[in-house]
Amino acid sequence: MDKSDCILIVDDDPEIRRLLVDYLARNGFEAIAARDGHEMRHALDRHAVDLIVLDLMLPDSDGLTLCRDLRGNPKFPNIPVLMLTARGEETDRIVGIEMGADDYLVKPFNPRELLARIKTILRRTRALPPNLRPEPARCLCFAGWCLDTAARLLTSPDGVATPLSGGEYRLLRILLDHPNRVLNRDQMTELIQGREAEPYDRAIDVQISRLRQRLRDDGREPELIKTVRGEGYVLAVTIEARNSCA
Repeated sequence: MDKSDCILIVDDDPEIRRLLVDYLARNGFEAIAARDGHEMRHALDRHAVDLIVLDLMLPDSDGLTLCRDLRGNPKFPNIPVLMLTARGEETDRIVGIEMGADDYLVKPFNPRELLARIKTILRRTRALPPNLRPEPARCLCFAGWCLDTAARLLTSPDGVATPLSGGEYRLLRILLDHPNRVLNRDQMTELIQGREAEPYDRAIDVQISRLRQRLRDDGREPELIKTVRGEGYVLAVTIEARNSCA
């Protein structure tokens, strides 16, 4: 590749920052570090960052809030985020995904695993499976909603456009490319996160809930993304592909 991918490490532990910056640099990445949210924002303004490794606990703010703020910032809505957490409880992982994290890793971890996760996330975000590759200026419309696959903007029936996080976009694309077909959690996890589902992993359920909120779809009686008990989820709509969302 013409330039090394730039990885931003955000962690308040100087030893972890030094270790990861050195390790990633030895493996072909440009690695920079920040100790808190303030330094993270400064680094994003000065560097073209390709992925953020973000610690959950920081001195000036928590990683979950920073991740949520990134997803709401039109300048950085699609930068992949790998969340680091010292706690392994399922609740922490679920909340991280709710805030828009692309993956998570529990401390302590092997740097080789972190490297593998980073490569997987970058590969996934840049080279979607053939049936998910967006076509230039293509718009997918359903039930009054329109998804601009070039800009990754979801427009509501009343004309409000909202940028989607990487995870939200991939999940919606999977559903739109398989309308009226039941997809189980294992299939969706593999397509979205590039890994097998773990026992009792609720990541897909959380992302479905988040996407339903985006689509104003009542989780108790959904009309768009329906739950098929014991099997998975199905997008029960008709899809219309257009050359433009205008």
